[in-house]
Amino acid sequence: MAVYTHLAAEELEELIFEYDVGKLISAKGIAEGVSNSNWLIETTGADGKGARFILTMYERRIENSDLPFFLGLLDHLAAHDCPVPCTIHDRTGAAFRVVGDKAVALIEFLPGVSVDRPSPQQTHSVGKALAKVHLAVASFPHSRPQTLGLAAWDQTIHECDNRLDEIDPSLADISYRELSFLAGEWPGGLPQGITHCDLFPDNVLMLGNEVSGMIDFYFAATDFFAYDLAVTHAAWSFTQVGQEYRREIGIALLAGYEEIRPLNEAERESLPVLARGACMRFISSRADDWLNTPADALVTRKDPMDFVRRLEFYRQAGTKIFAKGAE
Repeated sequence: MAVYTHLAAEELEELIFEYDVGKLISAKGIAEGVSNSNWLIETTGADGKGARFILTMYERRIENSDLPFFLGLLDHLAAHDCPVPCTIHDRTGAAFRVVGDKAVALIEFLPGVSVDRPSPQQTHSVGKALAKVHLAVASFPHSRPQTLGLAAWDQTIHECDNRLDEIDPSLADISYRELSFLAGEWPGGLPQGITHCDLFPDNVLMLGNEVSGMIDFYFAATDFFAYDLAVTHAAWSFTQVGQEYRREIGIALLAGYEEIRPLNEAERESLPVLARGACMRFISSRADDWLNTPADALVTRKDPMDFVRRLEFYRQAGTKIFAKGAE
């Protein structure tokens, strides 16, 4: 989450009036994240008892034509008892509105906090929650192509090529080497469906050891379930800058996931390559954001080298951390 576009108080008040949520009390910009503008909205509530929501304006990497898919997915998962916020529809029943030339949506606010250093118990719950999503999407009637796959990573790195050394002198060589490896080793034929593909700790809300919310599904796409698990493994199993692998966290995540949805043999064997792909996905997008984020945006840039360090770990670890019984 972030804020790229600034809305005046009058604009926000007029927008919130279009929803049956009471009058606007306050709107606070949220700096975390990189792709959309977000505000924490407080209103008097439809019943006068007060209410909170998240207002999202879609800025980068998201097409308005995809919003019915994303917002419909939220409503589907919420209806299937997944800890996912539902969409607040406006007075006409629309799931999103357009302000200027940008779409906005009002989303249910869920209680909980994002954890910086998760415990094994918390991570076990995250694995279970992700697996429940993978089961629930079986009845979701829509699909969406993966637009941030291997071809997109390659394109982004090439577009940033002559500036990658502004981030680190080694980044270009590392990226091209890894892209070549992944092009030859990427698996096929694994179980697939709608995946989150961005389940970082700041996209999960916790109450104690339990998951109270999974948010930011705006990179959701049809992909391998095991790839989604690999993304989550890379996001959760390391210290924030990727310098240390937390073995107990990786074990807990996989155990929680398999408690709900056991992996088949092909999925497990593919995890080492998928984890390297997960690293490359975030190396490429973070490099792009690092080099091209507007200077006046209320957004926290994230260092792509954090995932270079994760990538190097997965390269050296090989299959052993994902092998059955590795715990």
